[in-house]
Amino acid sequence: MAVNTLTIDGKEIAIEAGKTILDAAKEAGVPIPTLCHMEGVHDVGACRLCIVEAEGTPKLLPACVTAAAEGMVIHTQTEKLQNYRRMTVELIFAEGNHVCSICVANGNCELQDVAVEVGMDHSRFSYRFPDRGCDLSHSQFGIDHNRCIMCTRCVRVCDEVEGAHVWDVGSRGPDCFIVAGLDQPWGEVDACTSCGKCVDACPTGAIFHQGETTGEKEGDRGKMAFLTTAREKQQWTR
Repeated sequence: MAVNTLTIDGKEIAIEAGKTILDAAKEAGVPIPTLCHMEGVHDVGACRLCIVEAEGTPKLLPACVTAAAEGMVIHTQTEKLQNYRRMTVELIFAEGNHVCSICVANGNCELQDVAVEVGMDHSRFSYRFPDRGCDLSHSQFGIDHNRCIMCTRCVRVCDEVEGAHVWDVGSRGPDCFIVAGLDQPWGEVDACTSCGKCVDACPTGAIFHQGETTGEKEGDRGKMAFLTTAREKQQWTR
């Protein structure tokens, strides 16, 4: 097995060739904030929270989709990175309607957790207050597009773990939104198996169980990684 050796925040790490900087950081116990990353599905580098600095290049690199290379010297907690991450979270909050006090995921929200982690206590940007609507046509679940951060975890888990591919991304640029089927009401998409994996994959309160009220959503953050491991290695307990 080929191995690459690199340095992350002063720690020397040897990791299997082909693994990412985020994989290497996890193996070394170096925390890097993420939102679009989820164990068990492929990475897309959508949220840009896991950016790191690599000596010898002026670019900031997304750790989740950048392969760890031999001799890399990586920094994950510089003042520049902390400022970028805080700005990114501020922009996410300003772009949607994330009013935690009336959200089903309040207290169990990864966006909340990341805001605390990067030290964001307000947004310097003007709030857009979009009116994107909710889809409650499914008999068990609902999606509030106002709380969606376009991490696409629901899209990837439905496609790669459940194999149903109910979800996709519609439109372009700032008008992007998550669509069910061919932009149909969710309840009319025959491919949906009502497995609820998208609910567990959603890091915010955007996709939820119907009937849940403020603070009642309790997503299972380790479910997808468990399912993937179980299928690959036949380990069906946790």
